[in-house]
Amino acid sequence: MAGFIDSIAGGGGLITLPVLLGLPINPQLALGTNKLQATFGSGSATLHFLRFKLVDIRDCFIGIIITLIGATGGTLLVQRIDPQFLKKFIPILLIGVAIWMIFKPKFGDTESKPRMRPLPFYLLSGLTLGFYDGFIGPGTGTFWSMAFMLGLGFGLQKATAHTKVMNLASNIASLTFFIMADQVAWLPGIIMGTGQLLGAQAGSHMVVTRGTRFIRPLFLTMVLLLTARLLWGGYKSQPSPTVSGKTSLNHILTHAPPAG
Repeated sequence: MAGFIDSIAGGGGLITLPVLLGLPINPQLALGTNKLQATFGSGSATLHFLRFKLVDIRDCFIGIIITLIGATGGTLLVQRIDPQFLKKFIPILLIGVAIWMIFKPKFGDTESKPRMRPLPFYLLSGLTLGFYDGFIGPGTGTFWSMAFMLGLGFGLQKATAHTKVMNLASNIASLTFFIMADQVAWLPGIIMGTGQLLGAQAGSHMVVTRGTRFIRPLFLTMVLLLTARLLWGGYKSQPSPTVSGKTSLNHILTHAPPAG
């Protein structure tokens, strides 16, 4: 499911990351495993789009390098700090994306005049979105698609194809450092990755054969779902520390009042 949706509209992390974070493993291990399985999906979709000539690697090579650098910085940082504060800011950007797509119903149907030259575009987008993908990730594909349409004037189909190339670059960079830190659960990641690969093949085929009219409603749906999910996760009251629904014994002992 995640591979299919992510290859069309982005937001596959909405499905996979909550599943992994719900397992009895530490958050960094969940993030590392998520990068492993996501690499299968972005790699599969990229190969499909290359085969149908929706992407030319030579045109976006500098963007790949810059995205690798940005993702490296984000991954190194997320291994050291809590990424919760970003969850309060990202939904606001996504609401803006949704409003733009609703009130610009023809936006992305055809290519338009670029507003930026490729080098400054990739410097800005590659560093910021690469960093974000390495740091936390959900919604990166959505932001990349919007960036390509607004900055380089791509149509939605072409933007979707180029997005997967950039996703692959940031996934590889992040995965490398999670592997070096021994923060990847290999068997679950490979099993999920197999599903990602199959789903991404089906989704990228739909992008090629059905085009913008198919992508747009799914893209907008994923923007709204992603916004709702991040708003819920970022602004809901934080529960007391628990283990499997019960208060942690360690939390009780370390926070118990003095005897008497």
